[in-house]
Amino acid sequence: MKPLTKSRFKLGLECPNKLYFTSKKEYANKSMDDSFLQALAKGGFQVEALARLHYPKGVFIDTENQEYDLATNLTQEQLKKDTVSIYEAAFEHNGLFIRTDILSKKGNHIKLIEVKAKSFDPNDEFLFLGKRGGINSGWKSYLFDLAFQKYVAQKAYPQFAFVAYLLMADKTKTAKVDGLNQLFRIPKEGNPRTDVLSSIGSLEEIGASVLSEINVDAIIDKIIANEYPYFDNLTFQESINLFMASYQNDEYLNWPTHFGACKGCEFKTTTEQEMEGFKSGFQYCFEKQHAWKSSDFHKPSAFEIWNFRGKNLVEENRLLMEEVTEENINIKPEAGRLSASERQWIQVDKAQQNDNSIYVLKEELKQEMDTWKFPLHFIDFETSTVALPFTKGRRPYEQVAFQFSHHQLNEDGSVEHRSEYINNTPGEFPNFEFARALQRSLSKDQGTIFRFAAHENTIVNAIIAQLQESNETDAKDLISFLKTISTATKDNVDEWTGNRSMVDLNKVIKDYYYNPLTKGSNSIKAVLPAGLHSSPYLQKKYAQPIGKINVGSTNFDKNQVWLEKKGDTVTNPYKMLPPLFDEWSMLDLDDTISELDGIADGGAALTAYAKLQYVDMEQKERDEITSALLKYCELDTLAMVMIYEHFRHDIIK
Repeated sequence: MKPLTKSRFKLGLECPNKLYFTSKKEYANKSMDDSFLQALAKGGFQVEALARLHYPKGVFIDTENQEYDLATNLTQEQLKKDTVSIYEAAFEHNGLFIRTDILSKKGNHIKLIEVKAKSFDPNDEFLFLGKRGGINSGWKSYLFDLAFQKYVAQKAYPQFAFVAYLLMADKTKTAKVDGLNQLFRIPKEGNPRTDVLSSIGSLEEIGASVLSEINVDAIIDKIIANEYPYFDNLTFQESINLFMASYQNDEYLNWPTHFGACKGCEFKTTTEQEMEGFKSGFQYCFEKQHAWKSSDFHKPSAFEIWNFRGKNLVEENRLLMEEVTEENINIKPEAGRLSASERQWIQVDKAQQNDNSIYVLKEELKQEMDTWKFPLHFIDFETSTVALPFTKGRRPYEQVAFQFSHHQLNEDGSVEHRSEYINNTPGEFPNFEFARALQRSLSKDQGTIFRFAAHENTIVNAIIAQLQESNETDAKDLISFLKTISTATKDNVDEWTGNRSMVDLNKVIKDYYYNPLTKGSNSIKAVLPAGLHSSPYLQKKYAQPIGKINVGSTNFDKNQVWLEKKGDTVTNPYKMLPPLFDEWSMLDLDDTISELDGIADGGAALTAYAKLQYVDMEQKERDEITSALLKYCELDTLAMVMIYEHFRHDIIK
């Protein structure tokens, strides 16, 4: 019999239908390939290793995943002791099975401790419950997870009093040593949950922990008592019973589809997964519930509409884009720019007309571009944020800016890769040197500076706050410079808008430009290939080696060509980035410790930076990873240049 585990319970809360697909290898699961999710998971294992030092000399219930009886029997033996700490304690009750992160028993009193890599502020009085008394959405899944654990443990051992705690990264604490993150190494091979390599044996060795414990038992009891229901039509107990029956009987529940949940379904196949023979759970649901035919899955759907919530479309069974009307969008125009609803309707209308032509507010875009001052500067940051800080004095999830790229476009059309910065040295906090390098790079003229989306402005705000708390001798000067290129974020006490505040090229796109080939996405990794496909100027220019078209590069050969076609399809330049260790021998690969294949997105970049913190990494491997990071970041800023050129030479020419 397959027991209902806590991971399956959590999955059922997301969507009960997922329980039917989760254990079937023939169904695609996109969450397995998400680099950001993988990075977060590895960080969670490190946090758990540190958490165990809060309860030293604990007994680890070391069994394989499906050795349920053995795990529960070993746990039972340990619970006979009057005082004991247990890692991965196992409990079973009537087809339900859980393993707890940490359990601490003293007499009949048991602390049930769930370790999370999530951060919290212990001074936040509305941390878990909002001002109206309901559970804050960001904490709901965590608390229901713990409620399920307490429910099963208490049912299994009614003679004990279980009290639920969360043990998490505390935003008010700072690391007391350098390299805290690297004291808990994720193994290159083996199980990261069980085989984390810890270099210390006690909290005393690191001065103090950055984790804190918080009692959430009152909320947990109310969840179990159904005072905080997850589903309006199911109690906590009914949810458990339903999920267990579905999972154990391999039964598809036919739970009603929900626009938000279905839009992000991880069981929806990509084109590549279809070609590999994987099945789609999304397709299974929509064939059964909405009578979609095979051809419907290749049609544009309402799920693709940018920033759209799909009100009433599920209930009305009108989820193909061809069925969406203007009334569904509720268009609300805004003067001088595309409103969100106007942009949504343009996407729908273009799809319905099978029209791939670009929509642009030409005059408005021209007016915006006429305000830009040459030379134009395009910048991109790579950053990292981890639960266990890399350096002494830093807080959990504090922003670390370790790299930037800077392209300059001159009025004569020449393109320079003007500068770059990267820190690949273990144990160094790079943010202040990063700011100095940025100042040197951008202070030589008054040209307009561009970013893509809000990230860079957020990071500059974070560095300003860090400088204000620092003892850097040039802090005042750096803050003054950083404020000239940024705008204060909403959570900032101070207010400012710099005279050279970075122009958000992503916002420019949203305000004035829509390319149907992006399918509603405004990500640079969607906008760039769409622009290349649609732009005669870019196709002519970038079909040539960069050395022949006056495009300078620091990291790519002068013979690099960025425009490649397979038939009528333009290859996404990000897919042209070289893999890591491509020319290394098998013997050399065996000696690597980073376990990286390539760097083509932000998740891979932050993972790479974490690996660069390994002090025992050979210089050859460090250089290879550094080179890949530099190439990736340079492409990001060149992509911004290309988008500008597309606007200038194709749109407003």
